[in-house]
Formats: sequence, structure tokens, C-alpha cells
Amino acid sequence: MSETPGLRERKKAATRQALHEASLRLAFEHGPERITVEAIADEAGVSRRTFSNYFANKDEALFYGDLQRMRQLAGIIREQPAGLSPWAALSAAAEVFYRQLGDLDPEWIARSRMVRRHPSLAAAQVQTFAALEREIAAEVALRLGDTDPLGVRAQLIAATYLAVLRVSINVWLERRPEVNFFDIARDSLADAGRGFV
Repeated sequence: MSETPGLRERKKAATRQALHEASLRLAFEHGPERITVEAIADEAGVSRRTFSNYFANKDEALFYGDLQRMRQLAGIIREQPAGLSPWAALSAAAEVFYRQLGDLDPEWIARSRMVRRHPSLAAAQVQTFAALEREIAAEVALRLGDTDPLGVRAQLIAATYLAVLRVSINVWLERRPEVNFFDIARDSLADAGRGFV
């Protein structure tokens, strides 16, 4: 049984979320390159020092929502049945994750488009994804066991998986076809997965 977070933890979570939302508002209004940590702290009604207790820089604040979603995906991957092959487990986790997420929210779509227009944000997003890639590779390594002693296959599978999801999102954002995003991702995962069965 999971414990309900105490008041202190809830306040910390609320402050972190407020800073994240303030960074997004300012980035949309002024452009990400024009916002500062001080402006984000002011917008959220906290001190610069308080900001530093939660985030190392403005990019971390901007991508906090993505990091939370990635942690959710990593948790779903860990919950997949042990008997599934690594690629089957990753594909099943993606389907569960996107079904839980539902329609991609307009704020996430707008932020994704903003990232594509600003190379510095794209670099920051890559760092955020790198942390998830390591988590996924560790889970895949457990499923591969002794068949991958150096961990190369696990890393290759994790990197390919995230690349498939990223490309699927980019295609959907660019063309915005009248299909559900996950339909594109499912087909792409199936195509890429043929090399990992």
C-alpha cells in the first residue's frame, strides 16, 4: 500500500509544479531564449534561491513535465510481464502509457513545436531523454540476462525505442494527420521491432 504524501511533500510538489508552469507561460509569451531564472521565480511568486532548490536552470524547469511523463513510462515498462521479450514489453508499455495519457494536450503540442524551433531547447530535451534511455536500457538488460554481457544490445534497444517514439511524434506534429498519434507510433514500433525479435 502506497503512503499518501505528507503536507511538506505536497507543498514541495506544488512549488515545483508552479515553477514549471511559470517557465512555460513565460517561454510561450516571450520566447525561451528571453526568459531568466529570476523571471520564472518572480512569476511563480518565490525567491531565486527557492527556484535553485528545485531546478538547476530554466531548461530543467521547462522540461519538468516531460521528465514526469518519462518516469511514468519507465514505471509502466517495469510493470510489464517478465515473460515478454524486451521489444514486446516496450511496445506494450508505450500502448498503456499513451492510452492513459489520452489525447495529447494542446500545451504539450505547443511546447513540442516550440522545442523544434529552438535548437538550445532541443539539446536540453536530449539530456532529459538520455536519463530515460539509461533507465530503459537497465530494464531491457534485466530481460536479456546473460545473453548481453556488455549491455550493447540493451542500449541499442532503448535508444531505438526512444528514437521511434520521437520520430512518430515529429511526424504527427508536422503533418497532423487525422489519425491518433499512437496509431503512428504502434506501426513504427512494429517496423523497428522486427530487428529485435
